Order: sequence, then structure tokens, then C-alpha cells
Amino acid sequence: EAMCSDKLQTGLLVAGYFVYLLVGAAVFQALERTAEKQEKIAAAQMKEVFLQTFTQLTVAEMEQFMKNLTEAIQNGVYPVGNESQLEESNWDFSNSFFFAGTVVSTIGYGTLHPKTAGGQLFCVFFALFGIPLNIVFLHRVGKMLSLLCKKLGKFLYEKGMRKKKIKFLTLLFFLATGVLVFLCLPSVFFQITEGWSYSEGIYFAFITLSTIGFGDYVVGKQSDRKYFSYYRVLVAIWILFGLAWIALLFNL
Repeated sequence: EAMCSDKLQTGLLVAGYFVYLLVGAAVFQALERTAEKQEKIAAAQMKEVFLQTFTQLTVAEMEQFMKNLTEAIQNGVYPVGNESQLEESNWDFSNSFFFAGTVVSTIGYGTLHPKTAGGQLFCVFFALFGIPLNIVFLHRVGKMLSLLCKKLGKFLYEKGMRKKKIKFLTLLFFLATGVLVFLCLPSVFFQITEGWSYSEGIYFAFITLSTIGFGDYVVGKQSDRKYFSYYRVLVAIWILFGLAWIALLFNL
């Protein structure tokens, strides 16, 4: 009965956690998408005016153009290519979910951030409740994985293996499995999808799962590449379970 209750609590926690992320993603999308589209239109108009008048611009006007361009890029707007890019948004649902995941996990790449007053205020409250929820979620998933460790240890003990050797082999097994599942294999995936080298994929995976999050490498940001739908959602889920694996290693 206690086991059943524990499983129910875990199921409710996991469901509640993902509902929290989904709701957060929907709110961020609603608050930021319109403002971003207006910013893209303004950047496209600025580019058009520049292309028509760049031979007549004064030094001061050129400086102002460079300042406006730099601000646009810092805000995630890249006025490159044709007008069809106006329809593509940094705040579609996949990107918004990815952003919500990086907020509660405290990675914070810095390449995508809310710019409206409503989005910034919501981000404060979303993180305020989301970060503790994330800690509880990681602790619970780590606990579930610890039970697998105990079952593996019990199996080896019944086979007549000494306790010290069991502890070492259990740690080695989960370390090797985690490195393979959360570092090595995803790096091949990033190499194919992003066009990075394998070492860059390993670097990104480690910097992400260690929650350092420099932001020099971020998935789904290259305008010349076509990404499949919900690519960043899958990456966000990989991050969350990768963090749970690291929590398990600390427990072990």
C-alpha cells in the first residue's frame, strides 16, 4: 500500500511538473510573440531604409544604424534574408517550452529572454515557484533511480559478491550508462542536427547538464538549418532527465 501511494505521488509530481512547464510555455508564447513580431517588422523596415539610402548616410546616421542593428541582434532578431522569416518566431511553443525548462533548471543560456514587462514579471514568479518544484522533481526521479541501484545491488549480493565491490560496480554501471545515454549519444544527435563537430556536441552537453550554460552553443538557433517540430522540446526533456541522472550520481 505504501509502495502504491509512493508511485501515485511520483506520478502526480511528474504530471504536475510537466503541466507547469506547458502552462509556462503557453504564457511566455502569448506574452512575447506579438512584441517580437513588431520588433522583426521594425528591423526589416530599418534594413529596407538602409539599403535604399546607405550611399547618402552621414557618419552619425551610420552609427545609429549600427546601434539599432546591435540591439535587434541582442533581442534575438536577425534581419537577414527575405520577409518569410517574419512568420518564424523565437517564441513558438517548442522554443517557449525549451525556455521554460532552462528557467526552472537555472541553466539560463541568455540567448532567449522575455522583453515585455508582462513577460519579465511572469518570468520572476514562474522561476520563484518553478525552481523549487524542479529540485523536488529531480530529487524524486533520483530517488526512483536509487531504487534501481538497490535492486541491482541486491541481485549481485545474492550472487555472492562482496558489498564494497557491489558499491563500486553499481556506481560504475550508472556512471557509464549515464555518460553513454546523456553525453555520448546526444552529441552524435547534435552533430547531425546542428552540424557541430562531435567535440562541440560533448562540450554543449556537459556545459548544459552542469547548468553552467554559457550560451555560446544553443540548439535550434541556426537560421540556415531546418529543424523538425518540437526539436527543442525533446532537448528540454533530455536536459531534465540528464539533471536527474547527475542528482543520482551525487546521491550515490
